[in-house]
Amino acid sequence: MAIEIDLLASTTPQHAPGAGHVPKPDWLRVTLPHGEDYERVKARVNALVLNTVCKEAACPNLAQCWGAGTATIMILGDTCTRGCRFCKVKTGNPRGTIDWLEPVRVADAVRELGWRYLVLTAVDRDDLPDGGALIFANTVRAIHERVPGARVEILSGDYRGDLRALDIVLDAQPDVFAHNLETVRRLTPTVRDKRAAYDQSLRILDHAKRRAPDRYTKTSVMLGLGETTAEVEAAMDDARCVGVDIFTMGQYLQPSKKHLPVVEFVSPDAFAQLGDLAASKGFHQVVSSPLSRSSYHAEQAFVTAS
Repeated sequence: MAIEIDLLASTTPQHAPGAGHVPKPDWLRVTLPHGEDYERVKARVNALVLNTVCKEAACPNLAQCWGAGTATIMILGDTCTRGCRFCKVKTGNPRGTIDWLEPVRVADAVRELGWRYLVLTAVDRDDLPDGGALIFANTVRAIHERVPGARVEILSGDYRGDLRALDIVLDAQPDVFAHNLETVRRLTPTVRDKRAAYDQSLRILDHAKRRAPDRYTKTSVMLGLGETTAEVEAAMDDARCVGVDIFTMGQYLQPSKKHLPVVEFVSPDAFAQLGDLAASKGFHQVVSSPLSRSSYHAEQAFVTAS
């Protein structure tokens, strides 16, 4: 029998302007981490001194993904230079610290664990001239060299709009380029760091598609922050206008009382309806459910999209 834990036991939503208390839904339950594959991934990640967004961002799917032998590796340290109000990753100033051997360790982990598909992400590194683009590119190349046939999806930052830095990453030929809008246009200034911008993210996605039209681009939005259906549909349309192939939607969960409160827990039925709406826009792949995250079952989305 699977053991379940209430994800929201310590993240009860606060009262938001114009909203009353939001009751906890029954569908937000996940299994506790367990099993041989989970322990194997955990041990190897720890031994190679790697960070994962699974742990750093308190992803609700950690048990399922690690139990299936997969993880999302987060490079460039565990300290982000930005302070988005939805994200649990630590904020600070890494002061230019770079581990140039990290790409090799990541590639070794992929080879030793037998991964054929890896999602690679990173903290924002505004303290670096290239935003960390070179390390990102070196990691993609190291995986391709050491694990022939493995596919790499990267979940990238925006490099503060520097397309030259973005090109460094794209030239490494990741199989999927993902960059998240995170939320709808109206809520972006409230939800994301002031250095991020909705239109800047669209420009990043547009450039990535134009630079490599044969590779898939992907974006994700969180629901439950007070957005309207019309605003979510507008985000879908904006994404399609810049050629995004894969669109994912998941429920925002408040990681701590310091973070934005949940305004609404969107029902699975509503997620399904929004998924159908997105599919009607012409996306190659749509992933839409309360527990969906940008990297959740990413390999399945890629296979379906291709």
